[in-house]
Amino acid sequence: MKKKVVVPAVLLAVVLAAGGLYFAHNQALEKASAETPAAPPPAPIVAGTVAQHDVPIYLTGVGTVIAYNTDVVRAQIQGQIISINFTEGQTVHAGDLLAQIDPRPYQALIDQYTGNLERDQAQFKNAQANLTRYTTLGQKGWATPQLLETQQAQVGELQAAIKADQALIDAAKVQLSYTRLTSPIDGVAGIRQIDVGNIISPSNTNGLVVVTQLHPISLIFTLPETNLPQIQQQQQNTKTPLAVLAYNQDNTIQLDQGVLGLVNNEILQTTGSIQLKANFDNKANRLWPGELVNARLLVETRHNGLTVPASVVQQGSKGPYAYVVNPDNTVAIRSIKVAQIADGQALIDSGLQANEQVVVDGQYKLQPGTHVTLLHGQAAQEQAAQDALQAPIP
Repeated sequence: MKKKVVVPAVLLAVVLAAGGLYFAHNQALEKASAETPAAPPPAPIVAGTVAQHDVPIYLTGVGTVIAYNTDVVRAQIQGQIISINFTEGQTVHAGDLLAQIDPRPYQALIDQYTGNLERDQAQFKNAQANLTRYTTLGQKGWATPQLLETQQAQVGELQAAIKADQALIDAAKVQLSYTRLTSPIDGVAGIRQIDVGNIISPSNTNGLVVVTQLHPISLIFTLPETNLPQIQQQQQNTKTPLAVLAYNQDNTIQLDQGVLGLVNNEILQTTGSIQLKANFDNKANRLWPGELVNARLLVETRHNGLTVPASVVQQGSKGPYAYVVNPDNTVAIRSIKVAQIADGQALIDSGLQANEQVVVDGQYKLQPGTHVTLLHGQAAQEQAAQDALQAPIP
């Protein structure tokens, strides 16, 4: 009976000892895993290469397009409009007939003055003949000197009357020419301000129509006064007009290219800026009077300049910086100096070297020393789209 009790007791002791060893081994494994955590996976990024090429340097300002010439076609005489000879928005040339005022009252004046001229000319001819006869009689002693003097005075009076008649005719012809309202310049006709049958006069401030010249056209824009020495220096160096590019308001479309025509002769003290005027051929009519555009003044071309995509440039408490990809696929922070950012490209003054790899997208998940994996093609596009959704709002 005693042997049957001892065997189960021995088995129980063995089981308890094995359980204790397993529990101790598990505790040791958990402690080891807590002390040495697994390395995080490489962060996926989109990278680019620092490029080196000639880069134009622009000064950018906001400006307004103005017509090279603007003329309000007004009447210089009073009369009734009997015809309109243009359509709104039509391209017109200097001298084109735009409207006709009733010419009959002014033609009647010419006819009247012409009749007076012919009458005075006939009287003058008769007075000259009488003067010739009286002179002959005077030489023979048959006419008194007083009669000769009177006849000479009459001839002079009729000569003056003829000149006055001719002056009235000339003035009436000028008035008659004013019945034709013509375009003073080449341009585009605007909205008609008066209709056929209405009376127009010099007192009508709106006139008939406004004609604006579009070829060439001008752009007035402003830059900070601190840019003035740089502009003046470049003008002295090149001895040629500086190029000006006109872009739409969101800088996505280049509208035209022109030249700088004027740097205004004074600085606007209220804003600390200088006004500049550029002229454009505007052959495609992409610039329109009153349009608000962005102007880029080309002041320099940087030879062998270093450029990176604009998204490479990050802003920190100590200024701009970029993530540079090391040969071992880790990243490092590099402080940089940016000359300008235009058309999605940043011109780098210092901090980077040609052909270095920099992080274009995915910076928000990086720290100095982070291991990265480079994405290309479709994967890079998908990662950029995902990062745009996950990146924290600055």
